[in-house]
Amino acid sequence: MNSEEETILDLYDNHGWSTYEIAEKLQTYPNKIRRVLKKNGIPLRDSSTAQKNALKKGRATHPTEGSSLSDSTKKKISEAQGEVWDSLTEKEKQYRSQIGKEAWDKKSDQEKAKFIAEAQNAIRESSRKGSKLEHFLLSELGNRKLRVEFHKEHWLQNQNLQVDLYLPEYRTAIEVDGPSHFKPVWGQQNLEKNIKADQQKTGLILGSGLVMIRIKQTQSLTQRYMRNTLQRLLTLLDKIKDKYPEEYERYFEL
Repeated sequence: MNSEEETILDLYDNHGWSTYEIAEKLQTYPNKIRRVLKKNGIPLRDSSTAQKNALKKGRATHPTEGSSLSDSTKKKISEAQGEVWDSLTEKEKQYRSQIGKEAWDKKSDQEKAKFIAEAQNAIRESSRKGSKLEHFLLSELGNRKLRVEFHKEHWLQNQNLQVDLYLPEYRTAIEVDGPSHFKPVWGQQNLEKNIKADQQKTGLILGSGLVMIRIKQTQSLTQRYMRNTLQRLLTLLDKIKDKYPEEYERYFEL
């Protein structure tokens, strides 16, 4: 290793300089700096870390600081991000998921315990007040002048039962199921308990002659995902309105 390479490694690894800063100091180009780092087994910082360093040193300004985005702009950004993800191959998606897993594995036991505790508190709060997706659907259905009863309780005779969303005019109950309803997020025992409770609720609702729709949250709650879920729900509700399903055709999953 020559003295120039030693300088590059020291500035990048020990002083947090970017490849652009080093290239400017040495009067060369950033790609050469990257090759030197790669040659010596130094992993390049990801774009997020690089941006944080640039903001910290004052070399860049935050793109959204002091400004607010319109709803249409947020929608465009959301759609663009979704299209990028959809365009990835399964191998690329697995690679990104692996990065997340490695980041989790690097956390200390204390950090993991804190994260899990906060997640459990969020789930309990969501159960009491309703999840983000529930409130989104409630708002959007209301905007379309549909009557929606939210977290309605004691509405089936002799049953202490609560339903996330109920549309009286459609005689349709909607349950929004987070991952803990179909994945062992909190262990297999809790999953089996949730599945049993869901099956009982579904049976009671169908037995009362109502339609049951279960929306399974299989992805992160991005704006794009919630809009797509809403559109699928509206399409199904139109079909139910046109022709109420026969007795054994009243259960749907989205």
